[in-house]
Amino acid sequence: MKLVQRSELLDFVTYGEQRDRIRASAMAAKDLRRIHLGPNLTFLFENHETTRYQVLEMMRSEQMVRESDIQHELDTYNALMGDEGELGATLLIEIDDAAARPELLRRWRDLPRRIALTFADGGEAFASVDEDQFNEEKASSVQFLRFKVDGRLPTGLRVDHPDYRAETRFTPAQAAALAEDLRA
Repeated sequence: MKLVQRSELLDFVTYGEQRDRIRASAMAAKDLRRIHLGPNLTFLFENHETTRYQVLEMMRSEQMVRESDIQHELDTYNALMGDEGELGATLLIEIDDAAARPELLRRWRDLPRRIALTFADGGEAFASVDEDQFNEEKASSVQFLRFKVDGRLPTGLRVDHPDYRAETRFTPAQAAALAEDLRA
């Protein structure tokens, strides 16, 4: 996937003037790449447009002007897209019940390692996870995952954990969006 370049970023004042248009386009891109897996897992597959939008939003909210700060945000968000031949996703573990949340995050500590993209040929690619997000007690409710696809086009997602099993197939629009990202 093509990384966002510094030259593609607007200063926060100019971005503020164009924000409504840029935001509408980014939200449409996010909608195509937001995938639910069971009742508690939401994936947002990142691409060039969603990443550019996130960096612009950070620059705006923090009123960033120092090049080192901007470059740090750019590097951080670009890393979420994954390397060549990979899809990157932000995983949100959504547990509405605040009382149940700590126990579920503890029980689901290794859940992200059991998530896989599925392919039409029956193959799958398990997520690689950011080990810094794990500790011995619980999983973070926000995870950054990468999936190595090796030129294959994914058709769905599944998770096989003793306490959480779910599978979903991508809609044609979702599959097309991810295929476009892999070509970029």
